[in-house]
Amino acid sequence: MGPIWCSVEVDGCWDEERVALLQLQPLLSLKGFNWTEEKGSDCCECEWVECNITTRRLTQLSLNNELRSLDLSYNGLVGCVENEGFGKLSKLRHLENLDLSYNELNDSTLSSLSKISTLKSLNLGGNVLFTGPNQTKAHLKWLSKLGSLETLDLSETKMKNSLLLHLGGLSSLTTLNLEGNNLEGRIHLQDNGRQLSLLNLEKIDLKDNLFDNSILAELSGFSNLKSLDIRWNKLNGSVDAKEFCGLSNLEILHLGGNEVNQILTSEELHLLSNVENLFLDSTPLDISFLQSIGILTSLKILSSSYCDLNDAIPAHQELNLNGNALSGAIPSCLGNLTSLRYLDISNNRFTGNIASSPLTNLTMLQFISLSKNQFQLPVSFNSFANHSHLKVLLADENKLVAEPIGFQIWWPKFQLMIFSLFNCTIEEHGTLRLPNFLYFQRDLRFVDLSLCNFGEIRFPHWLLQNNTRLEKLILKDSSVAGSLTLSPHPNFKLSVLDISNNKILHEIPRNFCSLFPHLEYLFMSQNALTSNIPLCLGGLRRLGMLDLSHNNLFGEIPEELGMSLYLFNLRLSNNSLSGKIFPKFYHLFNSLSALYLDGNKLEGNILDFSPISFKILEELDVSDNHFYGKLPRWLWNYTELEILDFSKNHFEGPIPTGLCNLVNLEFLDLSLNHLSGTIPSCFNLQKVMHVHLAKNRLSGTLSNALFINSSSVTLDLSENNLTGRIPDWISRLPALSVFLLKANQLDGEFPVHLCRLQSLSILDLSQNKLSGHIPSCLSNLTLKPRSEKSYDVSIDFGLPLLDELMVDMGLTTYDLIGDLETEKNYPFIFQEEEVEFSTKGARYTYKGIILELLSAIDLSCNQLTGIIPPGLGNLSEIRGLNLSHNNLTGPIPSTFSKLKQIESLDLSYNNLNGRIPPQLTEVTTLESSFKGNPLLCGPPLNKSCHEGDSPGTPSASSSEKEHGFLDMGDFYISFAVSFAIIFLAAIIVLYINPYWRRACF
Repeated sequence: MGPIWCSVEVDGCWDEERVALLQLQPLLSLKGFNWTEEKGSDCCECEWVECNITTRRLTQLSLNNELRSLDLSYNGLVGCVENEGFGKLSKLRHLENLDLSYNELNDSTLSSLSKISTLKSLNLGGNVLFTGPNQTKAHLKWLSKLGSLETLDLSETKMKNSLLLHLGGLSSLTTLNLEGNNLEGRIHLQDNGRQLSLLNLEKIDLKDNLFDNSILAELSGFSNLKSLDIRWNKLNGSVDAKEFCGLSNLEILHLGGNEVNQILTSEELHLLSNVENLFLDSTPLDISFLQSIGILTSLKILSSSYCDLNDAIPAHQELNLNGNALSGAIPSCLGNLTSLRYLDISNNRFTGNIASSPLTNLTMLQFISLSKNQFQLPVSFNSFANHSHLKVLLADENKLVAEPIGFQIWWPKFQLMIFSLFNCTIEEHGTLRLPNFLYFQRDLRFVDLSLCNFGEIRFPHWLLQNNTRLEKLILKDSSVAGSLTLSPHPNFKLSVLDISNNKILHEIPRNFCSLFPHLEYLFMSQNALTSNIPLCLGGLRRLGMLDLSHNNLFGEIPEELGMSLYLFNLRLSNNSLSGKIFPKFYHLFNSLSALYLDGNKLEGNILDFSPISFKILEELDVSDNHFYGKLPRWLWNYTELEILDFSKNHFEGPIPTGLCNLVNLEFLDLSLNHLSGTIPSCFNLQKVMHVHLAKNRLSGTLSNALFINSSSVTLDLSENNLTGRIPDWISRLPALSVFLLKANQLDGEFPVHLCRLQSLSILDLSQNKLSGHIPSCLSNLTLKPRSEKSYDVSIDFGLPLLDELMVDMGLTTYDLIGDLETEKNYPFIFQEEEVEFSTKGARYTYKGIILELLSAIDLSCNQLTGIIPPGLGNLSEIRGLNLSHNNLTGPIPSTFSKLKQIESLDLSYNNLNGRIPPQLTEVTTLESSFKGNPLLCGPPLNKSCHEGDSPGTPSASSSEKEHGFLDMGDFYISFAVSFAIIFLAAIIVLYINPYWRRACF
């Protein structure tokens, strides 16, 4: 076998490339690997590196046969001819570690791996190895030939219990991962009662299977086992310690996520005396277990998060009680644990002032999490003044207590690496200040002070100047105000800066990019920045996400911004940016996965072009600008698009049938344009949830405009020129919740099939030509709130907290902690569903939780006849009902008095008669809700009804006569008297005046 050539897409032998090549050294045994780490050393001079002669860009690596580790995971490999492809890897004489996880391989194509005798670690996880009609014949016999194998990962491979018999020959195996295979019953690691020769097995992972309590007895024969993970299986009830009698070397035991409610008795617990790490997270644990746990003399870590414990806390060296129902003050006995290094009591209901708690005695603590409790924390944090070992302090979502006037500044003995004070509040009448100990910190790597109102502080540039290794600074919504003043000293470690949703004014400093050259994520949205976008932002080579939205930025988008190699998410929404972006920024569409330019003053015709790649862009929003012309043809080639919003522009012409190519589309908004023609028929848009085509010039019928899929939630075709009847295919949209057809020219009888839309909660068919009766089956609609209506596109931007720092602190055991959250997630909402609907005589836009709760029906301005179905009064969840401007007759149903949730009711301008149900005055007191019905009477109309009249027969009172509503008998008498008087007056005039008499006769 010749040399292995690996294609590498890079931009030259930059410093990071040189470092990356140096990092390959532990994986290789190569000659010529002798250049230094000194900056400027030329990696292209190495004999196994080839660079382009002109550009000096690294193009190829020749690794020959010296490779020791090979990672081919997540590559979509589908296998090869048996005894060919993978068999060639046997030429790699030093290959020890092979990762083939999460491909599409099967057992038959992997059998050639048996020739790689040097393998020590093999990861096949995530490959569906054993499926199909021949799965019973599938085997792992070839594995038994890998006598040097020490680590084997068969997680999520759909394997069967019986196949484990073929592992018997792996005498060197120390680690076995069988996670997520739905294994149950026995694992067949014994053959005819004889234990298989896995004598060196030290770690086995069985989590996410279906094993019950009997599995423990079968595992007891593995005397060298040190780590057993059997989380999230079917263990239940009491676990007997005798089952562990053969596991005398067991140090780590995971039982979390089972239905185990009792762990052994005090007499039997000594069998687990060597256990150092015990994880019981998410189990219905009986509190009595904690009373006897002291017998576990080697125990260092106890993790029992989300166990619904509500009693005393046991004493240990490292303690995780995250997410229980613990309440009240922290027990004083906790202060006796003076050797405690790790303490997590977050997500409970603890109360009291930390300053008077036993935590002040725990001076050996390196990690403490107090988050999500009801503690009172002194804003100075001087309760931890003597905690010289403290490195991580998490205090999110508690109440801070202001220090008394005259409080002296104190100098802390600790140097934190992580400090988080997310979403803090201050006691009443207090003033929140930055904790003063921060002024003396020099080793911070992560700081989160977001969602804390510090009373218009200046940007803390000193925090960056003092902590040169600070990597992530989160000051979102922290009341930072004024100009963005920065330290003159650069920070080469800062990768994440979030100063969004503050009151930062004026321009982005010109030296911003030189001070933070390695930024990867920059969030500056929702401030008051007024300047051009700095050209240098395009030179931040590592920048991946940039959000400058909701500011007052102006000018053109700098062309340099589109040159960033790693930028994948760009949001410039809601500024005053102007100019043309086409064809100047075509390359943006080739590199980004999300582009938001909405709410600006951008203009121009979007011409056709040929992008390099159509596989990246997933979210595109150019709405609310001044673009014009036809929808570009290249748009329909971006088959990965999930979000497409071209609304509120001046696009014209038809909607191309190419729209149907966007098979991954979830959100489509082309509303408020000048689009014409018919709506295309798209059968293959199976993921689209929200379609907005309102306020265009679309015509034709809906019979062929198909968006039939089980995902559709919103369909808004309002204010177009659609004609014909509402087709039956609408009723085949089971998830449809918002259906808007307002202001079209639809006719025919009211579509009864709409009653089959059980998810429907907002229906607007107003301003059409619908006729016939309102079907009584409308009362079958549940109109329940639905979270799917308030669709939003957001990114849970995770910030790793502990992975590397635990190693820095010498606390590698924390990698084993069961459900510990090692990331903080910051959701960024980039696209939010909005729905327009008329209530209370005005047009409103609804979104978020309000949209979820809204349930309304508008059938106004049609030609509907007949009575109002009494069953509509059973729509107890409805908040808006408009039946005005129709030809409805009969009385108002008395059942309407049950509409307790309704906020807007309009029955005006019909032919309704009778008394308005008195209970409706509790719903509405507006006369406008009933006007235009001359035969209605009673409050809130200024027209009363006689008590003797039936509800459908209004009568007149004396007060109504004064307003012209007279009794017919009185009318006839008055008419006769008036006629006689006028006739006699005319005779008299003619008799007296001879001129008029001659003129008339």
